[in-house]
Parts: sequence; C-alpha cells; structure tokens
Amino acid sequence: MDLGAGRRGVDMGPSALRIADIEGRLKTLGYKVEDEGDIKIQVPEVLKIKNPRLRYLPEITDACEKLARKVKKILKSGDFPLVLGGDHSMAIGTLAGVAGYCRDAGKRLGVIWIDAHSDINIPDTSPTGNIHGMPVAASIGLGAKELTRVGGDFQKLDPTNIVMIGLRSVDEGERKIIREREIRAYTMTDIDRKGINTVMEETLDYLQSRTDHIHISFDLDSVDPTVASGVGTPVPGGLTWREAHFVMEMLAERGALDSMEIAEVNPILDNLNKGAEFAADLVASALGKRIL
Repeated sequence: MDLGAGRRGVDMGPSALRIADIEGRLKTLGYKVEDEGDIKIQVPEVLKIKNPRLRYLPEITDACEKLARKVKKILKSGDFPLVLGGDHSMAIGTLAGVAGYCRDAGKRLGVIWIDAHSDINIPDTSPTGNIHGMPVAASIGLGAKELTRVGGDFQKLDPTNIVMIGLRSVDEGERKIIREREIRAYTMTDIDRKGINTVMEETLDYLQSRTDHIHISFDLDSVDPTVASGVGTPVPGGLTWREAHFVMEMLAERGALDSMEIAEVNPILDNLNKGAEFAADLVASALGKRIL
C-alpha cells in the first residue's frame, strides 16, 4: 500500500522483500513460513481524495480492517505474524489485530516503535494529511474515528506501553502529544549519549515488566539514508547498520518479540534492492540469526 504516503512506490515493498528472499532466510533458521500473499488494495490513479486532511481514508480504513482480521487470526492460531509493507499507515491494521488478540487473551500489549518519525499526528496537526503519519495516534484513540475504530471500537494501545526509538523528525503537535501522553521516546541524541545497548536494555526492562506481548514496528527510515536509501521520507543522522542489527539481536536474545512489521521499503527509490536486502536481514536477526 502506498495510499498513506506522499511518494509512490512503497506498495512494491513486499515484492522487494520477497525478491530479497526473506522467506528463504527464515527457513534457514528453522522456521516454517507461509506467505499469505498481498491484501488487494486499489491504486491512487483510480481514486479521488475526498478529504485532503485524511487522504484516501476510506481505502486505507478498508485495507487496515482486512489486515487486522488476518493478524488476529494468525496470533489466535499460535503463529507469528510478520507484516510486510507498504507505507506505515498499515500499522493501524497491524496494531488493531494484535490488540484484538491481546484483549481476548487477557494480555497487555507493548510496542517498540522504531522510526525517524513519531507518526502520532492527527488531522489537525498533520502538515500533509498523509495517514502514514497517524498510526500511533489512531492506536491510542486519537484522530479520525474511522481509524481509531479499525478492528473494533476500543483503545488499542496504552500510550505508556509504547517506546519510540530513533526519533529525529517530530512535528510540534506530535511533541505535545508525546509529552501529554507520557510516551517513552529515545531520540537519536539519546542514542548518541547513552549508546544503543543501554537504550535497548532500558526499553526491554520497562516493557517486559509491564506487558505480556511485545510488537515491533520497524520503519526503514529509522536507519541512516547511507544504509538504506529506498525510503519515501529519508532523514539524515539515523541508526547505523550495526545499531539496527543490535536492536534486533537483543530482541531475539531476550525472547521479547511476539509480532513484527516492516514498513516503508520503497524499491523505486532504492539502489539494486539494497534496502530490501538489509530489511530482510534485519528480520532474520530479530528471529534468531547470529554471527556465531
């Protein structure tokens, strides 16, 4: 899906990840992998924007509803959902599905949001009206009701159970929401100061002490553009190759990961599919790949 983004091409992200042999990498680690294919989504060329503050709202809502049902079903069956994207508006559906499962199972949901952006805009604060900047807001019950009600009319996520890592491009309205809702956030300045090991230790100690299911939402633009250029909203000064892998390795080491999504892989803006290759390797690290 690229309806939530400002630049085209990210709808081909899942294909790029398949070309990077993400399935083969996971099978090498001993996993049984089932590719459920793509959710059918209309392309912008045949659609009209009805509300410039919420661009392609009906179509994104419909896609996220379908995704939420799939994710919830996979978790209920005892399997691990890995969602490939696609612009980050898809997280509205992913988180709704995970939250629905946790609600039924009596579990507390925690989310690690790794992104250059906080994606916690609402229509009144968004400078673009692009919904890929709104999934965290929708998941904590803020913004358009069509989005907050995806997967059921309940608050999907307690804002104090979110940890954001890698922030370096945050709108003023988003800063206010992050502070008011007491969301834990580590900017790149925090990572520079503390080091990625301390940031991850603090993150996992915090979430594992208060939640029962940890979901990671990884936006490829969290890493520096010199590592992965194939993203729609690149921001200099991001995570290094090793820092990104360390995050994933530590999740695997602590047995902390229960569901995952990879967003904003854009092969149109990439060079020889290097971004998708990197993203596929990160997933493998998160699910147990080791140097030794």
